[in-house]
Amino acid sequence: MEFTPSKLNTFLFFKLPSAFWCGVRTKVINENQCVVSVKHRWFNQNPFNSMYFAVQAMAAELSTGALVMLHIKKSKQNISMLVANNKATFTKKATGRLTFTCTDGHLITDAIQKTIDTGEGQTFWMKSIGIDEKGDQVSVLEFEWTIRIKK
Repeated sequence: MEFTPSKLNTFLFFKLPSAFWCGVRTKVINENQCVVSVKHRWFNQNPFNSMYFAVQAMAAELSTGALVMLHIKKSKQNISMLVANNKATFTKKATGRLTFTCTDGHLITDAIQKTIDTGEGQTFWMKSIGIDEKGDQVSVLEFEWTIRIKK
């Protein structure tokens, strides 16, 4: 799969339909960053008239996971990936359009090279910051990714 926002959004439709139907969409992806957007609406709301935390988590995870997928594809190795842990901080009511940005692409290259060189799994944390339309931070989500060579 080519890594463009359009291809990732099609991937969402077929492989992560709950994220697609909640409105999660990739806007930008390159080797260093991934930007994912989601708009608060009836379908993804909580009882407090803001975005359900799990929808924020889906968007944030995609912003980190798409970068991992991009770097794995670039390595041309058969490498598996899995979220082992996550942490989240919610600081403001999530309404309107949220944009989640991860700029941790640089962390993945070293981990992939280590798992290729040693054959051992590697773990690393990646952070995604959620910003609302006013530019205010609404959440920070961190994901511990594990990768290893498939046998």
